[in-house]
Amino acid sequence: MMKLDGISAFVAIAEEGSISAGARRLGVAKSVASERLAELERSLGTRLFQRTTRKLTLTLDGTMFLPRAQRVLTETGQAVAEIAERRGTLAGPFRLSAPVSIGILHLGPALYRFMADNPEVELSLELDDRFVDAAADGFDAVIRHGPVVDSRLVAKRLAVTRRTLVASPAYLDRHAAPTSLAELQNHRGILYTNRDADWRFSGADGWKVVRPRTCMRVNNGIIMRDAALAGLGITLLPTFFTHREVASGSLVQIDIGVEAEGAELVVCYPRARTASAKVAELTRVLRATFAELPR
Repeated sequence: MMKLDGISAFVAIAEEGSISAGARRLGVAKSVASERLAELERSLGTRLFQRTTRKLTLTLDGTMFLPRAQRVLTETGQAVAEIAERRGTLAGPFRLSAPVSIGILHLGPALYRFMADNPEVELSLELDDRFVDAAADGFDAVIRHGPVVDSRLVAKRLAVTRRTLVASPAYLDRHAAPTSLAELQNHRGILYTNRDADWRFSGADGWKVVRPRTCMRVNNGIIMRDAALAGLGITLLPTFFTHREVASGSLVQIDIGVEAEGAELVVCYPRARTASAKVAELTRVLRATFAELPR
């Protein structure tokens, strides 16, 4: 008879790529994870992994079994959570994804409060600057900064952010600060990867897009901020990334007479799933925390 801890061990080992890494994820000794896997293989009457001294790969049976095992764990976790919610408590696994910079700078306090109030929740947080597929990658919720165009997702606003142009005093000593959109276009820009139209400004004639001379592209806001601190160029960032540096004088806000387009912080969940009580409670805590972000 298959045991749930054996299925958990198999999935962890398959997803992590090794028995050692799978054991660390489960919080058990390597020998325990190995024994649980061996017991599962005995109950199934087949080998799920091909083992060599250097590599662990799924067999054909293991490849076929993996998505079903993942589904078993997901549905079991959801069932446990639903039962707990009926008792008025939140419990069970909860997978959350968020951008790296937001996670490092501002997400911690909200999550610590959420976990302290709900100690039976097993939170798995993945910080990633790519746009993860919440529906396909199995996340219960995803935090994003910017527009959400995926029709498979439900998005709940957490906060509206203001973005400003900033540069270091050293850069502005070498290059006169721009005072208009036309002058800004001739400056060196530190840009967010794959967003050529990201520098949008509201003018009298509607939205205007500026494309400065690119000196650097990166998909991480902290690196963009630090590149500006190093004097490489001008960047456009939310004020909650740069408020301390502006207050200390290590970065200077640049006024070109028009406002940059802002952005929303949102939490998303797959439309195909009913919003769980965990998502609803996390949303409440995030809104309270992000309401205190510098504007």
